[in-house]
Amino acid sequence: MGTAMLQQLADIAIDNDTIFCHGAWTVSHIAWLSKHAFESLQTISQTDITLDLSHVTHFDLAGACLLNDIASFFKNQNSVVHYRCIDERQDELLSLVTERMQAEPATIPLPQFLVRLGMKTHKAWLQMLVFLSFFGQMVQSLSMWFRFPKRIRWQEVIHQIEITGYQAMGIVALLSFLIGVVLAYQMGTQLQSYGAGIYVVDLLGLSLLREFSPLLTAIIVAGRTGAAFAAQLGTMKLNEEIDALQTLGVDATEVLVLPKLLGLIIALPLLTVLAMVAGVFGGMLMSKLMLGITFVDFLDRFSSSVSAQTLFLGELKTPFFAVLIALIGCFQGFQVSQGAASVGSRTTMSVVQCIFMIITTDAVFSVIYSMLGI
Repeated sequence: MGTAMLQQLADIAIDNDTIFCHGAWTVSHIAWLSKHAFESLQTISQTDITLDLSHVTHFDLAGACLLNDIASFFKNQNSVVHYRCIDERQDELLSLVTERMQAEPATIPLPQFLVRLGMKTHKAWLQMLVFLSFFGQMVQSLSMWFRFPKRIRWQEVIHQIEITGYQAMGIVALLSFLIGVVLAYQMGTQLQSYGAGIYVVDLLGLSLLREFSPLLTAIIVAGRTGAAFAAQLGTMKLNEEIDALQTLGVDATEVLVLPKLLGLIIALPLLTVLAMVAGVFGGMLMSKLMLGITFVDFLDRFSSSVSAQTLFLGELKTPFFAVLIALIGCFQGFQVSQGAASVGSRTTMSVVQCIFMIITTDAVFSVIYSMLGI
């Protein structure tokens, strides 16, 4: 039995330029030959090689692959390969293997620029539709508060005013004070060279009250409060607390979003006034130290050059900033899914989107003010 099996094993015999193939060239009999065949083939130096298959008893696809590898070995050395005593079935299998080996591997084309742009645009469009749905749900819940004022959660609103407004007073006042110092120094240095140092009061008042204080306060609150909203709601969603509220029949938008929205709408304008005062004080202090403008002269010039309209135009932006910060922060929190990494990602997205929308809205207001001549 063992001798019969050995006789069936695939083997080769070399006679000058002819390679005689013996035995069963099948998947179960070519293991040894596939490992050691090429060692003996190294001794052949002829450029015209003949592969004789007259002594092959069985032949399958595995044998065809090995025979093709042997032929390719000689073809890579610029030798000509001929086949002898190859029957029709063997020729079909060998042709199939040769065709597949010569075919170029399929490659996945990289998305082109326009394809990637289209995919991102489509994703942004779907995200905008989801945001509009969230905004509509918020408006619906807000209408219920107007129709039934007793539904307003005043305790939670006051709590949000404390968190978003009172606890942010320190950082807003400090940064606004420093901005006032920097602006007064930069403008005062230039104006002093022209002997017009007193006009630093006009420039400082107009820039702080109309642009810098509302914009800077909104950006600070976006980084501080908008991120907190997203992280808080995202964590609640991961802990399935929002699902629990919905199971109990409680409107999560009314309970979690509207108090934050209303609290921020109240707190942000007040923080902006604080930022204006701190910024003006920083500019006033720097004007005295660098330009010698006394506090009395500064305030007298400030009251005559800066009107109440400037204060109103700056404050008019803040409720819109507050709505954007609250909605974007809460929306990103509701979009959290699948782990803590999603919380971090959505928190980052909320801050970036808030700042982008704040600056865009401020630019829109600037265009509107310019068109109205104010």
